[in-house]
Amino acid sequence: MVSIDAYRGTVMFLLLAEALRLAAVAKALPESGLWKFLAYHQSHVEWVGCALHDMIQPSFSFLVGVALPFSIAARTARGQSRLWMTLHAFWRALILVALGIFLRSMGKPQTNYTFEDTLTQIGLGYGFLFLLGLAPTPARWIALAVILVGYWAAFAAYPLPGPDFDWKAAGVAADWSHHLSGFAAHWNKNTNAAWAFDQWFLNLFPRKEPFLHNSGGYATLSFIPTLGTMILGLIAGDVLRSARSGVGKVLWLVVAGVVALAAGWALGEFGICPVVKRIWTPSWVLFSGGICLIALGLYYGIVDGAGCRTWAFPLAVVGANSIAAYCMEWFVTPFATTALLRHLGSTPFRYFGPEYEPFVIGCGVVAIEWLVLFWMYRRKLFLKI
Repeated sequence: MVSIDAYRGTVMFLLLAEALRLAAVAKALPESGLWKFLAYHQSHVEWVGCALHDMIQPSFSFLVGVALPFSIAARTARGQSRLWMTLHAFWRALILVALGIFLRSMGKPQTNYTFEDTLTQIGLGYGFLFLLGLAPTPARWIALAVILVGYWAAFAAYPLPGPDFDWKAAGVAADWSHHLSGFAAHWNKNTNAAWAFDQWFLNLFPRKEPFLHNSGGYATLSFIPTLGTMILGLIAGDVLRSARSGVGKVLWLVVAGVVALAAGWALGEFGICPVVKRIWTPSWVLFSGGICLIALGLYYGIVDGAGCRTWAFPLAVVGANSIAAYCMEWFVTPFATTALLRHLGSTPFRYFGPEYEPFVIGCGVVAIEWLVLFWMYRRKLFLKI
């Protein structure tokens, strides 16, 4: 479906758009509310809440689930057995984990064994997602409920830090302004169950120094609720493949999205479970998943339902080659930035003023990346795992 590629392309464009360096422009123009707003939505919130940039990873994870029913149907039509498809799924999961580790190890003196980035998190859960893709629909809902309730219970049961807690070792100040109080404190940065797991698990791997904390508060175990996000996508993919009318599909996705979003917000608002993307709380699964469901409904309704596809083509070009686009953010962005400055100098990029130089350079970088993806699209060169 073009709508799926268009939605995925939007997500990957937001990732590539980091090259625009909106924060640098906002810093150079401190009086501009517009650039401050744009910069905020190209960054991650410190802890509770959501900016546009925070929706990249859940959207990408969600769309993995959406695509799975179509993939299973296509492979089944080609005569592949369930055993072969399952082996391929777990092999793909292994490659995703390995690719994530490889990319994070770039520029490091040794392999950087951490598992919190997008590809690795998807890879850790993908095999289980595939098994659910083969299972009856009720099994998916049951798995989603078990993940949300079980992960919530694990954090709720983990003890809060005592008076002798070593905040320095946790990498967060005791008086950090984003600390939560009361019951919600069970989901505070680097004092939670997932952080405790990583202090044990990540030190099983060779590293220069013992692992004490992740500076952003991210955790390996987030792959479990990330699987919940992918299950929501799996359910949505089934809806798109169903015999419902186009309007019926849009209504199902949008209504389900509103319900999920409201449920996630309510869990955070009433102190039951804060909405924190960095540790992928169950409320974040519902909140971000609701946004994903609504977005998918709108993309499907406009692009595939109403047939308005022309505007979506530039996005579909990116979305059809999402793995290549993801890798470009690591390889092409720094190379293209350096190359543009080396061969053209800084003068052309200061045409609108020195404050806008990072943005103009970034526009050039994104244009180069899109042209490469367009070239691959025209020649049907798609990087797949």
